[in-house]
Amino acid sequence: MQVSKNKILITGGASGIGKALTERFLKENNTVIVCGRRGEVLQALKSEFPEVITQKCDLEIGAEREALYSWISEQHPDLNMLVNNAGIQNWTSVDDKDFFQRGQQEIAINIEAPLHLTSLFINLPSLRTVMNVTSGLAYAPNAKVAVYSASKAFFHSFTLSLRHLLKARNIEVIEIIPPALNTDLGGKGIHDFAPPVSDFIEAIFAQLAKGETALTWGYSAEIAKAGPEEVRQAFQKLNP
Repeated sequence: MQVSKNKILITGGASGIGKALTERFLKENNTVIVCGRRGEVLQALKSEFPEVITQKCDLEIGAEREALYSWISEQHPDLNMLVNNAGIQNWTSVDDKDFFQRGQQEIAINIEAPLHLTSLFINLPSLRTVMNVTSGLAYAPNAKVAVYSASKAFFHSFTLSLRHLLKARNIEVIEIIPPALNTDLGGKGIHDFAPPVSDFIEAIFAQLAKGETALTWGYSAEIAKAGPEEVRQAFQKLNP
């Protein structure tokens, strides 16, 4: 893909990895549209980057996903890149009374939303790239975030198939596979131990420039190439 002169929709692009992608794509001379469910966070992003176009949307709700697509198709029909970045991570135990409810929310946002958006946005004649953000936990899960890990395993598998399915339509599918990074995913302070997002973004944009379509860094680069025994050891390390 070309990294400049695109019109890009980034879901959940006002915080974490999404915000870092937004900032970098802006620097690369792209038009960036960001959707998110929290109006105050979108406004803060707009104050920091006035050129960003924002649209409030709760991706957990199917009707709002459809409304987002309708708005894009009417107001920005030249959009050529969809970045399925939005996701939530709930630290839960199967013994928790609200485990199923919170798991349903993760499934709706981490799985249903990107599948739904992809099925809608491939109808845009201008669409040329779908970029999906998965996780290193797709390969070796962390049991403390069991549903999140499983949702990313699903999304990784789907992305591999989607790349094959969209080849005939000349739509490129790129997977971003981050390791743990210092963001507020799952809650403030949980990932303070992890490397900064900025280092990850620099690494994956260098890979994009080389034409790579599975973008990894650090732990995710190691686990994505691991064999069964290495995956087993990684699981044991994550779940002592």
